[in-house]
Amino acid sequence: MMNTAELQRPERHFLPENFTITNWEALEPWFINLEQRNLGSREALEHWLRDMSELESVISEDACWRQIRMTCDTENKALEEAFTYFCMEIQPRMQPYADRLNRMLIDCPYTRDLDQKRYFTYLRAVKKKIELFREANIPLQAELSVLAQQYGVICGKMTVRVNDREYTLQQASKFLESPDRALREEVYTKIQERRIQDKDALNDLYSQLLAKRHQMALNAGFSNYRDYKFEELGRFDYTKEDCYRFHEAVRESVLPLVNTINENKRKKLGLDTLRPWDAEAEPAGVEPLRPFSSGEELVTKTIACFDRLNPFFGDCLRTMKAMGRFDLDSRKGKAPGGYNCPLAETGAPFIFMNASGQMGDLTTMVHEGGHAIHSFLTHPLELNAFKEYPMEIAEVASMTMELFSMDHWDLFFSDKNDLARAREHQLERVISIFPWIATIDKFQHWIYENPSHSLQDREDHWMEILQEFSSSAMDWSGLEKFRTFGWQRQLHLFEVPFYYIEYGIAQLGAIGLWKQYKENKEKALSNYTAALSLGGTRTLPELYDAARLKFNFSKEHIKNLMEFVRAEMEKGPS
Repeated sequence: MMNTAELQRPERHFLPENFTITNWEALEPWFINLEQRNLGSREALEHWLRDMSELESVISEDACWRQIRMTCDTENKALEEAFTYFCMEIQPRMQPYADRLNRMLIDCPYTRDLDQKRYFTYLRAVKKKIELFREANIPLQAELSVLAQQYGVICGKMTVRVNDREYTLQQASKFLESPDRALREEVYTKIQERRIQDKDALNDLYSQLLAKRHQMALNAGFSNYRDYKFEELGRFDYTKEDCYRFHEAVRESVLPLVNTINENKRKKLGLDTLRPWDAEAEPAGVEPLRPFSSGEELVTKTIACFDRLNPFFGDCLRTMKAMGRFDLDSRKGKAPGGYNCPLAETGAPFIFMNASGQMGDLTTMVHEGGHAIHSFLTHPLELNAFKEYPMEIAEVASMTMELFSMDHWDLFFSDKNDLARAREHQLERVISIFPWIATIDKFQHWIYENPSHSLQDREDHWMEILQEFSSSAMDWSGLEKFRTFGWQRQLHLFEVPFYYIEYGIAQLGAIGLWKQYKENKEKALSNYTAALSLGGTRTLPELYDAARLKFNFSKEHIKNLMEFVRAEMEKGPS
């Protein structure tokens, strides 16, 4: 299959070309059509699957656009209402049909005649959906979809004033790179104090989410939401015990490296103690890294960077730019964070972020760009279900691109010293992200195993877990009131529960691919595209195998990869 970034919306064969989703009454006949079909042959079954895939793609893209538009402008009530309408009036009515269609597929005698290797993961996922489906959970899922979006609404309003000017928290974070330590501390404190203002609102929101999630688990016959969610996420290839082993390996093999990084930073800055507002700083006289000055420039430079890696990669971003699929600059009223949202029918995804010209924004852009490449590579797959790949491989796509692209960051930094600093910053981040991943994941395990916990229990156990994975080379004294609610800045806890350890598993895969890249660039790029092109048509271990990676997060494997990254840091740019 030739990779191409030239996209046109595929011709529809089931729905009318001009069909758009307005209400359930207009949508339901297409579900009825599918439910009333006679699947009397393999050909009829395959035709039915293609039609169902087309319907899924159209619905998915409509729902995604509603969410994208709302996150781009959280203060626009009409956009919020359009999203809420879909969640409360359309999605709940689709679910009983989806369950019956799933059962039709599994019960059809011709399903066994399908290519079992290609359809294995799809059929496995369908059987799991049938197992988990409960009518009682339909309204709960609708309520959760709407409720989770309140996180972005609350955080989108957060601003602080620095030097008599208003900044979003994302924009204000650039001051944490300033050589002026007093300014850094002032801005850090202002950001934390602003978060405190909504601490109770976010605690209350989270408690509401937890209660509904726990009820969903009980309805489906599980004792807790963690066990239910592992099944719903399709975690067929690892267990909660594997997650515990990951936490332990991070504490033993990664945390000492983070301590070394922080100790070196303290010495470089000439400080007696390293404080949290020093983490991104440079010594006096050294200007912060500024890889770009606007979202437009960020896109242009990233396209050039991707072109050098593989012209197809650059073409993907060019196509997105021509289609208006970027919203990059931070502004008031915009939801926090960054994402790449696949758009199932047209194929070109949408990248959303809150850029303010910092080094971290470059990393976010190439990260989301990696997700975008994945979307383009899987778009030619014939069924929408085949494009639903596991998050553990999705994050390999993005995190690997962070490392592959470093070879071409001279496009962002003309000064060799700046380029070396950018590379050092990236490799430090590769290591230092692991303890935070372990913290968030372990916190979620405790939260959902203890659904009746009090707010004080939540705070106490968060602090206990945070302390377990905190660097001893960072001085947090006097900042306890900020630390106790630090979990609230992680949107995944609110919006996509249990989606976080994937970053850790995928970072190991990304480091493995980068190791390949250091040995043979063309082979590594080939393995990368080969694995991503499979979408979700293989199991997670098979996808890793296609990339010539080990699906392994044992202590020994993690230790070996950390040693490789440390050696690369010491070696410096090639």
